[in-house]
Amino acid sequence: MNGNAPTLDDVARAAGVSAATISRCINSPDRVAESTRRRVQDAIDQLGYTPNFGGRALATRRTNIVGAVIPSMANAIFAEGIQAFQEELSREKVTLLIGSSNYDPDYEFEQIQTLISHGADGLLLVGSNRPERTQRFLDARRIPTLNVWCYQPGSDQLFVGFDNCRAGADIAHLVIESGHRNLAIVSGICEGNDRAADRLAGMKQAIGAKGIDLSQVTVLQTKYSFEHAARAFDTIIAQSPRPTAILAGNDVLAVGLIERARSLGFSVPGDLSVTGFDDISVAQFVEPGLTTVRVPQVQMGQRAAEELLAEIRHPGSGKSVEMLTHIIRRGSLGPPSA
Repeated sequence: MNGNAPTLDDVARAAGVSAATISRCINSPDRVAESTRRRVQDAIDQLGYTPNFGGRALATRRTNIVGAVIPSMANAIFAEGIQAFQEELSREKVTLLIGSSNYDPDYEFEQIQTLISHGADGLLLVGSNRPERTQRFLDARRIPTLNVWCYQPGSDQLFVGFDNCRAGADIAHLVIESGHRNLAIVSGICEGNDRAADRLAGMKQAIGAKGIDLSQVTVLQTKYSFEHAARAFDTIIAQSPRPTAILAGNDVLAVGLIERARSLGFSVPGDLSVTGFDDISVAQFVEPGLTTVRVPQVQMGQRAAEELLAEIRHPGSGKSVEMLTHIIRRGSLGPPSA
């Protein structure tokens, strides 16, 4: 062989079979005897051959590439769901390309354009609130698109997710039922983030429905990081009267609040309670364990892959699916101190 990349014919010669047999092994392995498949695979491994799917893409008008744009790769909020999504795609021999928007709608638009230019057959996007320019572009390109981490019944878009507003109300109800009336909320930044906005709206609805004066509830919006949560805690703890419970818009913020409280000598939940949202892995390892809303990330990722692939392969067959959240009770929520 020369210095060029190995070809299909090179593999055929090394395996002692025809190029057509190599092609069948790659594209329809069930039509080839196992002993032949093993011989072909050995030749592929030895030569370092990578199939060129360009011809197949031209023939089927599909590349078997799916794109995803997530808001951030800096924390674990999306990790389990995207991992499950990727594993399900892999079982179908589909490759996943991922971009990150850093919660910037303009950069999300650039990432969408880039993924489509790389031949993505479909897109997974987080949330549904995006600028008209982005939606017009998606509509014009007719790229199958599925939205996750949210759910909108009756929409003509595809969703596999949950009702953030209702889940936010659920956790607020639990805090109030635990006896708390003097509350604070630390939310993610709502602009450009419909999930954060809906969670905050649900919390406010539940609090108002209990007759609590919303004007007396401290509401802070901040970036998702332990450091920003610590700064938010410093602001809240200076309030008079001091809140007896803080509802956080996600677990990263909640853990940051707990760690800052403990570093300043406050007991959680003795002096104040803290709740989160997501139930990422750190929620059960922080001390005390975090009471939070469990998002079914793995099931959501799996089902999102199934419905997006269905829509790609048979337009109109993909279905929206509402996933259910539930509350996990751990030690960070208790009754208000006397």
